[in-house]
Order: sequence, then structure tokens, then C-alpha cells
Amino acid sequence: MPQTAIQPINSAVLAAQSTFRKVMDATARPGLVQTIAAGAAPPAPLAAAAAAIALTLCDHDTPVWLDPSFATEAVTQWLRFSTGCPIVNDPAQSAFALAGDMASLPQLERFALGTPDYPDRSTTLILQLASLTEGEALGLSGPGIRDTASLAPKGLPQDFVEQLAANRALFPRGVDVLLVAGDDIAALPRTTIVARA
Repeated sequence: MPQTAIQPINSAVLAAQSTFRKVMDATARPGLVQTIAAGAAPPAPLAAAAAAIALTLCDHDTPVWLDPSFATEAVTQWLRFSTGCPIVNDPAQSAFALAGDMASLPQLERFALGTPDYPDRSTTLILQLASLTEGEALGLSGPGIRDTASLAPKGLPQDFVEQLAANRALFPRGVDVLLVAGDDIAALPRTTIVARA
């Protein structure tokens, strides 16, 4: 084969594959903090991990809802250009939701919850926090967790544990949550039991 026929692998493809593996591993092992080697340089206030997840999972078929802190012209244009995703105003119409201001986060029940026949037609929330290790300690149990696990996200809404319990009661319906801080991510799937430690 001539040397010119060999094409180098696009680093963006490798980054997306790596991010996808980290998201899947975090989802399979709730509470485990994963670090994404994010190469994206998103506009502020979007963190590197949140941007990498959006670049990997969002496309023209995945409507995205942005909270007021992210619904800036710079972030909106960057997402549209980079992923082709439509931006929606109604959280119930979103496949993904990006939020950085927890004070303005709608209740989880306002997002797409899926249906009994199609529980996958629900929203995945990507919540950008200050830290995944310096907040209130949460005890986790359920599928993917041997015995118990713990996570200490900083900045979640005051009643988020109660919202997660109500969300879990909807199973197989319900939203899934990805928590991000800087380059780190952790997942709280709808099957995870979350309690204050």
C-alpha cells in the first residue's frame, strides 16, 4: 500500500471515543469520579468536561436545553457549530440539558422522562458544579455499586436528593444525571439510590 494512502486518525475522533468510554464507565459505576482528557476549548462558562460530553453525545437529532447561565450567544453558537444540535426552550423537549446555575435548575420532573415503552426517550442532565469531592457527602447504592459508594458534589440544589428519589420511583422512566467539575465527571443514573451520608 502506498504511504500516501494511509491517513492519520483524527485526534477529535480519538478524543470522542475516550470521552464516550469515560461516560459509559461512569454510568456503569455510579459515584466513581472519572477524568476526561478534554481537548476542547469551549466558551466560558462551559467547563472542559461538559464541553467534551456535549461534543461526544450531541448531534442534529438531540435537542439540547440550556439553563440561563449557558444560554449565551457564545455557548449557543459554539454548540450549534460544533454539534449541529437544536437548542430548545422547553426542558421537556430535550434529549440533553446543560446547567451551571443550580438555583435556576427546573425540577427533574420538568424534563423528558421517557415513556414505559420508550424509557430511553428521556433527558440526560449534565450539571456543572464547583467540585465533586468538596460538598455534602452522599451515600450511593444500587446497580453497578458493590455495597455502597460515596460522592460529595458541591453546589447541588438543596432538595436534589429528594428529587432523585422521586425520579428513581418512576423507573424505568426518569432522567439520568452526569455531574461535571472541571475535567471530572461522575454519574447518577436513574437506578441509583442516593441518600445523605
